[in-house]
Amino acid sequence: MRRFVLLVVAGSAVAAAGTLFAQTSHGGARNWTPPKTTWGEPDLQGTWTNETITPFERPKHLADKPFLTKEEAADIERQAARQRDNADSAARPGDVGSYNQFWFDSGTKVVSSRQTSLVVDPPDGRVPLRPEAEKIRDEVDAQNSDSFEFMSPWDRCITRGVPGGFFPAGYNNAYQILQTPGYVVILYEMIHAARVIPIGGRPHLPSTLRFWDGDSIGRWEGDTLVVDVTNYNGKGWIATNAAAGRIKGIPQSDELHVVERFTRADAQTIRYEVTIDDPKVYTRPWKVAIPLEREDGYMIYEYACHEGNRAVEGVLRAGRSKERGQP
Repeated sequence: MRRFVLLVVAGSAVAAAGTLFAQTSHGGARNWTPPKTTWGEPDLQGTWTNETITPFERPKHLADKPFLTKEEAADIERQAARQRDNADSAARPGDVGSYNQFWFDSGTKVVSSRQTSLVVDPPDGRVPLRPEAEKIRDEVDAQNSDSFEFMSPWDRCITRGVPGGFFPAGYNNAYQILQTPGYVVILYEMIHAARVIPIGGRPHLPSTLRFWDGDSIGRWEGDTLVVDVTNYNGKGWIATNAAAGRIKGIPQSDELHVVERFTRADAQTIRYEVTIDDPKVYTRPWKVAIPLEREDGYMIYEYACHEGNRAVEGVLRAGRSKERGQP
């Protein structure tokens, strides 16, 4: 009986997240009809962003509070603005601060759904990590400067992963979606990656073929694009970004299975939801929900990650200096 009650509560929390998305996104029209492409599919095309100050996992003191009131959301945004202002004013005379601070773009608002976390299931908004996965994360982090193999795929300019590439980061939180008959293409601003998703009845590739970002197959369920992702090579990390908190650096296994859902909530919003299942890493599947906001005037420039990447060399040089006992 207790198990049944838990499942009902979990399902209610996730359903409530979807409902509030529809109610609080721009326009708020529940009966809004999504536009169609010329060949009759729901039109997701455009440039979308997801920068936000909403935390990835729910703070423990808000464990039983899945949503903020309008007043609470406004207060959090004011506090964040004050912190930014105080950080600027606290600089000593002549201190220019971080030399690359100009490109950070973490956002100034909570998500339009007013969720208290991007994780919406489990009901407490916390990622259900296995202790052994946390142990591996800590061991890898301790060896960060020993070899490039212990550095994140993001640091190495390989990938932010699927679904990690849709988790908000400190900057470059834009995505351009294009559609043609039979395909959806997503251009990620970060690392300048283009993901081509076939739509229709094609089965997944043979299990012997495995990839950093898995094998994505899409289908339409009404107005929702559902993308099923399997065939991971087990070398990636589930989240390589500043917004992911304690799951930053958690490795993924070759058993990872991801299901993404893209739904136009209104003219200015796509509701992005993803369910993540990796039995070697998590005690149960978990779910993230993030509104993508349309920004037609946003310009995506090439992110020449490899060409300008000096981080790997710098980190490894620091490791060798430490081994020689140098400061």
